[in-house]
Amino acid sequence: MRERPDLPLIAWGEALRAARLARQRRQLRFAFAAFGIGALGLTMAVPPTPRLVWNVSASAPRGLYVVSPGVPVVAGDMVAARTPAPWRMLAAKRHYLPANVPLVKRVVAARGDVVCARGPDISINDIPAVTRRARDAMGRILPWWDGCVRLGGGDAFLLMASEDASFDGRYFGVTRGRDILGRAHLLWAR
Repeated sequence: MRERPDLPLIAWGEALRAARLARQRRQLRFAFAAFGIGALGLTMAVPPTPRLVWNVSASAPRGLYVVSPGVPVVAGDMVAARTPAPWRMLAAKRHYLPANVPLVKRVVAARGDVVCARGPDISINDIPAVTRRARDAMGRILPWWDGCVRLGGGDAFLLMASEDASFDGRYFGVTRGRDILGRAHLLWAR
């Protein structure tokens, strides 16, 4: 059987369809690339809240914690939080905790509670809670804050009272709501 040469109009239509399909593929690739770059840029501009945190400090049980953001915290909750900005670099420099790693601590005071620091003593609602150390294990002076603070909405006082070497609210004061990432539940203990 003899092959019939394509008719010019049919060949032109097929070429037009192929060109249109190639253009649609390029546009789709460009849209996916733009979306991916935009999503990556968004995570750089607004860091995402971690959902899993590995606690390496000895003040709370070591292991993997799942973080539940957006849930109001109350006294007794374990939370993951960023070290307050003025103390973040101090904690990293002294190797208490890397600057980009959240703390895992217990909330001992929340909205409406009054936390006071006078000399080495910390009290919550006029009840003695803990005594601060003047120096860490390496002999370096620890920061102390002084005065009384009534906690507002979202704010918390983080304290691991059973661990006297813990770098927590006794040294850096109240943790603002914006620094609290959420409730932390131990998922796997090491």
